[in-house]
Amino acid sequence: MNILTFLKETVESIHFNAGDTVLRQGQQGEYMYVIQGGELGVQIDGAHVRSMGPGDIFGEMAMVDGLPHSADIVAKTDCVLAPIDERRFLFLVHENPVFALEIMRILTRRLRK
Repeated sequence: MNILTFLKETVESIHFNAGDTVLRQGQQGEYMYVIQGGELGVQIDGAHVRSMGPGDIFGEMAMVDGLPHSADIVAKTDCVLAPIDERRFLFLVHENPVFALEIMRILTRRLRK
């Protein structure tokens, strides 16, 4: 299941240009993001860890544990993202347990890799 299906049309998209840093390692998390278009790279301590594309999410760990971001997220191409702030995240978890389960599945898949 794609996280975008839970957002419907209620979230305004934001745009980043290739080369923009969307999140910084150590920065306090205010949003999680769903990638609607483009490609982003995940970097930890300057080393490339993986790439992400449409349908992928990032920043969700900070929504769950309230700790600063564990990686830099850099736009590899021009990107369109759907931001989800903590209030919306908590609403989605409360009102739609399948959303919470999908976040857990994503985190579990990452751990297994």
